[in-house]
Amino acid sequence: MSALPKPRVLVLCTANSCRSQMGEGWLRHDLGDRIEVHSAGTRPSFVHPLAIRVMGEAGVDISSHTSKSVESLTALPFDLVVTVCDSAREACPILPGARKTLHQAFEDPGLAGDGEDALPVFRSVRDEIRARLVPLVAAELK
Repeated sequence: MSALPKPRVLVLCTANSCRSQMGEGWLRHDLGDRIEVHSAGTRPSFVHPLAIRVMGEAGVDISSHTSKSVESLTALPFDLVVTVCDSAREACPILPGARKTLHQAFEDPGLAGDGEDALPVFRSVRDEIRARLVPLVAAELK
């Protein structure tokens, strides 16, 4: 008897550098036994070093993540797509295999810069993503 495939979730942002990467990290950490999770961007760039750092502080390693284009994932059928910034929501391409799309906006911590003084903003967004995104995805996929 084969196991049913896990529901596939996509976390989408503009650059796929901070919010969507942290979202992917939290979803893998908290729900990875129940879902398959990916992240991507409408205009991918790089994974922000401070996002990697603050997730590491919380015990979640995203240092091997790369910034990916949503176009590279359009062939995958997603059970749930969550846009985590308004720009990605507006620019989200049609994903023919997506069963449901939700929007859950978070502040862009990358706008705070890349120095030590930006760490509190990154930490706050990290914690907010876990508090709001993980329960939302868990509830949607019940």
